[in-house]
Amino acid sequence: MDKMVITCAITGAETTREQQPNLPVTPEEIANATYEAYKAGASIVHVHARNNDGTPTQAPEVFREIIELIRQKCDIVIELTTGGAVGMTAEERVKVVALKPDMASLDCGTVNFGNDYIVNTLPDMRHFAREMEKYEVHPTLECFDLSHIYASHILIKEGLIKPPYHYGLVLNVPGGVKYEPDVVNFFLSKLPKDSYCTLMGIGRSCLPMHFGAIANNCFIRVGFEDNIYMDKGVLAKSNAELVERAVKISKDAGLQIATPNDVRNLFNLRKI
Repeated sequence: MDKMVITCAITGAETTREQQPNLPVTPEEIANATYEAYKAGASIVHVHARNNDGTPTQAPEVFREIIELIRQKCDIVIELTTGGAVGMTAEERVKVVALKPDMASLDCGTVNFGNDYIVNTLPDMRHFAREMEKYEVHPTLECFDLSHIYASHILIKEGLIKPPYHYGLVLNVPGGVKYEPDVVNFFLSKLPKDSYCTLMGIGRSCLPMHFGAIANNCFIRVGFEDNIYMDKGVLAKSNAELVERAVKISKDAGLQIATPNDVRNLFNLRKI
C-alpha cells in the first residue's frame, strides 16, 4: 500500500486529566476529538470509554453513545477496544463487539502493564475472535510480545481470523518489550503473509516508531493513549496536533494519507 494509514487512540484507559488537561473523557468530548483528528488526517479512531469521573468503563451504552456521536460528524473507521483496562474480565471487555464497530482490538496474550498486568488466555482469545467473526468486526491483533504473534498464528491456523490480517505491535509499555529498531524488525519478520501492521510506541518511543513505520512499510498510531507530548516536557494541545505531525512526516517521506474509504477497501469493511 502506497498510502499511510493513521490511527488515533483518543483517550485510552490509563491517561488522566492530571497528566494531560486536554484529555477527552465524556462521549461528546471523545466524538469532538475524533472529528478533529479525522480532519487532521486520521482514518481510524481507536476508542476507549470513560465514566463521568474519568475512570475507564466497558459499558456498551457508553460506547454506543460515542459511536452515534462520531457517526453524526464523519465516516472515520471506528475501532473499539476489547483490551479495556486492568482488572476487567474478558466477558466485560468483549461485550462491545455486539455494537458492530468497523474494527476492534484483540489482545493476543497476557502482558505486564506497569505494576499491573492484563490477562488474555488462549481460550479467551478464541472467544473474542469468534465474537468478532459473528458480528463482522475486523480484528486488530495487538501484540505486546513475540509470544503474542505466535498465539495469533494459532487463531489463524484454526480459521478464527481471516486475511487480510491487521496487526498492532505495541512496544515500550512499562514492564513489557522495549522499543528497539532490531526488535521491531524481528517481530515484523514473524508476521504471516497477507499482513498489514500498525506500529504503536508508548511514551518517548512514539515518535521513533513513526519513522520505523515508514521504514518498514507499516502504519502509524498516535494519540493520548500512547503519548501526551509534542516535545520533551511540552504537552500536545490536542490529539489532532499529534495527527498533524504524523501526516507531515508521512508526506515528507512521499506517502499519501489514506482515507477511511481506503481503509474500508483494504480490510473489506462494511461501507457506510
